[in-house]
Amino acid sequence: MTRKELIEAARAAARNAHAPYSRFGVGATLLMTDGSVVTGCNFENASYGLSLCAETVALAKANSEGRLRDVAEVAVIGGTITPEGLRGGSVVSPCGRCRQVLNEAAQLGGRDLPIHCASADGAHVESYRLSELLPHAFGPANLGM
Repeated sequence: MTRKELIEAARAAARNAHAPYSRFGVGATLLMTDGSVVTGCNFENASYGLSLCAETVALAKANSEGRLRDVAEVAVIGGTITPEGLRGGSVVSPCGRCRQVLNEAAQLGGRDLPIHCASADGAHVESYRLSELLPHAFGPANLGM
């Protein structure tokens, strides 16, 4: 699957975002080692602290299928929700919490995950390794696992 296809799958997932408070939809796609994909979208809650990010939803979904170690690549897209779809020109990247949760999967799988961060229209994409987004990460390796 190409980077563009991963981003398009994330955009499709973002259409299902439950974001009535921020009106900011985010979609995430995980490319698995076997070439399959797992998607997630953000899920807000009236108690803001209980909201879930798209990346966390996708990772929890992969974990529920016993596949947390199989994450090979990640794409994230986000923007303001409008009747026409997502809007906004800024590239969206995982928040700090999501970077930490992504690191869990990365360390368990022994990979420095490529993370593709896209603007709402997909016109601007920045790709990083997780180690660039979360240097000196703490994870399973620090616990002797």
